[in-house]
Order: sequence, then C-alpha cells, then structure tokens
Amino acid sequence: MRVNITLACTDCKQRNYATKKNKKTHPDRMETKKHCKFCNRHTLHRETR
Repeated sequence: MRVNITLACTDCKQRNYATKKNKKTHPDRMETKKHCKFCNRHTLHRETR
C-alpha cells in the first residue's frame, strides 16, 4: 500500500522532494516543514498529485 508522492513548497510552488507514504495509515494529503532550496528557508511542503 505504499505509494510515491511529491512534496511541493507552499510559498514558491516548486516541487522539491519525492518520498513514499503508506496510504492505509495516512489517507489524507501529507504536510511537513522542510527546507526549500529556492526560498532558502524552512517552509511548509504539501503533497501534490
């Protein structure tokens, strides 16, 4: 049940990270604070389609 997802910065909308998640335990879209190399700071990254 693990699927590949892409995380995009909420400020600059750049897609920075690719990771995996378990859809059974996390059915909603994932959100984490990560470093954006384009903004050069830690921002909220959301799962994109």
